[in-house]
Amino acid sequence: MPITSTTSAEAPAITSRAASGSGVFHQKNQGFEVEGTYTPPAYLQKYYWWTYVHPAAVRIFERQWLIDLILWGNYQSLREAALDEFGEKLPGATLQIACVYGDLSARIAERAKAGGGTLDVVDALPVQLKNLRAKLPEDAPVSLTASSSASLPFADASFDRVLLFFLLHEMPRDVREATLAHALRVLKPGGKLVIVDYAKPRLWHPARWIWYPVIGRLEPFAKELWSSDLRIFMPEAWRNAKVRRSEYFGGLYQKVVLEKGAER
Repeated sequence: MPITSTTSAEAPAITSRAASGSGVFHQKNQGFEVEGTYTPPAYLQKYYWWTYVHPAAVRIFERQWLIDLILWGNYQSLREAALDEFGEKLPGATLQIACVYGDLSARIAERAKAGGGTLDVVDALPVQLKNLRAKLPEDAPVSLTASSSASLPFADASFDRVLLFFLLHEMPRDVREATLAHALRVLKPGGKLVIVDYAKPRLWHPARWIWYPVIGRLEPFAKELWSSDLRIFMPEAWRNAKVRRSEYFGGLYQKVVLEKGAER
């Protein structure tokens, strides 16, 4: 299972899809080495060191029951909502932007293998890529790339489908906008962009009064998703695009699906 990477936090040159293990971020003797220097985005180190950056975070949060608890018992249903958009077999190329705790990536990899396709996962944190690699079988058709999602090192129209699973709420607005711009750029015409994330729950929902203050405290960029149509963070040409939106758990979570090439 190849692992590739850019070697700095600067925007990398656009290259072909990293499916062959080219690059400098790689496996060696079953270890995990980085040649050169790599600095994760500053906002991750400042706000999310305790959940993603520090190695101890992986040991704490990589527990299926804990992930489900954080999502109010909805992890499995939200995972399946994302997988249902892709189908049982995934031919061609799939991109997952950012690693996630839990078994979502492993399930996507299984479907890619069943369909003779490939899965690329890009993440800004090497520690998260290392954790994901440990969860996948050696023969998984997966390539892992270290890069900011705001400067994806893939060619235009490289992927048949792109997934953003609980990522956008963790990002400052400029990073969120750049991430969506790149996600749409690397998506093939006719391809599907699937986003699963927080939304604004209904007035009666207890999470509105309990979870909202917690989110505001721990995740300072999340509140924008409570009151905003996700399309406002997309490039201007896509802000009136047709999307299909589904709500879950009283509106606290949403799935937004955009098919590239649909009438705008």
